[in-house]
Order: sequence, then structure tokens, then C-alpha cells
Amino acid sequence: MKDDPRYQPLDAAKSPRFADIATFFRLPRMDISGDIDIALVGVPFDLGVNFRAGARHGPAAVREASRVIRRMHPSTGTAPFSLCNVADIGDTPMNALDMMGSLQLIQDFFERIHAVGAVPLSVGGDHTIPLPILRVVAKREPVGIVQFDSHADTLDTLLGSRINHATTFRRACEEGLVDPRRTIQIGLRGSRFGPEDVAFGEQVGMRLITMDDYEAMGRDAVIGEIDRVTGSGPTYISFDIDGLDAAYAMGTGVPEVGGFNMRDAQMMIRCLRGKRLVGGDICEVAPMYDPTGQTQLNAANLLFEMLCVVAESKAGSH
Repeated sequence: MKDDPRYQPLDAAKSPRFADIATFFRLPRMDISGDIDIALVGVPFDLGVNFRAGARHGPAAVREASRVIRRMHPSTGTAPFSLCNVADIGDTPMNALDMMGSLQLIQDFFERIHAVGAVPLSVGGDHTIPLPILRVVAKREPVGIVQFDSHADTLDTLLGSRINHATTFRRACEEGLVDPRRTIQIGLRGSRFGPEDVAFGEQVGMRLITMDDYEAMGRDAVIGEIDRVTGSGPTYISFDIDGLDAAYAMGTGVPEVGGFNMRDAQMMIRCLRGKRLVGGDICEVAPMYDPTGQTQLNAANLLFEMLCVVAESKAGSH
């Protein structure tokens, strides 16, 4: 437990959850500083999509949905706000008319987070955003990736573009940011342009688990594979919300049916307890496509699952 966990969520027993301006988990909104152990950050970027835009509104929607989250994990007993100083540091700068310029602004913002030693947990934004984040957190050594997704995101190009939400992890591997043999992709199932959609990952040694594989193996065996593949090295979590079955995540750019459910997602993130975690993101929440609000509620709960395992990792490294 941290000696002086100064940054605490508003107490719902004293301040009703509907009150005040929304922040992630009702935490203080702070500037980047050395006091922060875990930085919660919004990345409202969706210039890398080729179908339904709108993930730029994801951070605001997840902040609002996170009002429902309390202080302690119900199963593990983890109390992240007692282990670490956790703060909402706002959104990265953006230029909505300049894709490459925006990616540089995002990278520069994460350089500032990294410089003070904080671990970033991000809410996008489309699934292009792990690339500028990994350019910072994996600068010194490549990281393993636990990727929850219905698409592999390892195309070489899409519509003539080499940087977009379908090429992220290919570029990250080529830049030496990701160790492909410590990378596992879980939930792949979307219809494909062709065999090249997954060919790169297979060639470089990523562990690809399709939904057919998932169903045949069972959740416990998949959890075992996550542990085996990631090992003891630095590991980054990337959760594209379309990894969930569309019944749980209709508010996204490319919803896909036939995926895993929320319970499975929660249990797979929990299995990362004890890992050396260097950051994580939840991407592709586009709230205007889900009038029920379920997608952003699920994203907020998955963010809390990530926060709990990252807080234990960060506290253990002190």
C-alpha cells in the first residue's frame, strides 16, 4: 500500500455519482507530475479508421460511464487507489485535420508521462493509437502484447495508407517495439480481405487465437497461453472493444458477432496479475452507435480491471 495515496475518487457515499464533472472513476483531474504512479488519459483520435468514425468521443463516454465504479475489486480485493496515486490527466492534444501531426502530438504527450515514471492507461480513440504510445513505452526494449481483438491489425497497407487502425501491430513489430514471440492476439474472427490479414502475425511468430480456437480450447486453456506467451518480460495490454461480441459492444466502428463475452474478458485481464505491465489501452468505443450506453459501461469496467492489475504491478516495482 502506498504511504500517501493523495489522489482519491470522490466518495459516492458523500457525493452522489451524478454530481460534478465526469473524470475517469471520479478521480482528480491533474496535470502530469512526478506524484502520479498511473496516468489515465484520453486519446480522442479517430483519423485512422476506414468505415465508421466516432471513437474520438470514446474518452468522454467512458469517463461518464465510469461514475458507477467503486474503489475495490470484488473478487481479488485489489484497491488500486490505495496502492498507487492514480489521476485523470485529461486528453492528449489533437489536430482533427492532420492525422500524422496528431500522432506526433500524442507521442509527445506520452513522452511527458513516461518522463515522470507514470504508467499510462489510455482510452481511445481508434486502434491506431497504440503505435505512438508504444514508440514511447517500448523505446528501450520491445514489449509483449496481449491484444483482445476481432481483427489482427497487421495489414501492410489499407487504402494505400501504411499507418491506420488495421496496420498498427505490423508497424510496431517492424519498428522493433513489439516482440512478436511474446504477443498473443485473442478473439480473431471478423471476415477478412484475404489470407494476408493474418499472414504477417503467423510468419513472425505471434500466437493467434481465433474464436474457433477459443471455443475449442476453453477459457482456462487460453489463460494458460496468455501466461506462457507473455512470460516475465514487459507486457502491454491492448483491448479493441470489438473483441467483445457485438451484443456487448455495438458502439464501435466495426462490430463483429460471435465473440467472447464480458465475463471472459474480465477473467482474461485478471490473469495478468503478477505480470510486469508497462501500460494498456481500450480503443474503438464509438458511443453514438449504442444508444443504450452498454458499450462504454463495459469499457469502463474493463478499464478498472486493467487498473487493478497495473496498480499491483506498479506497486510491486516500487
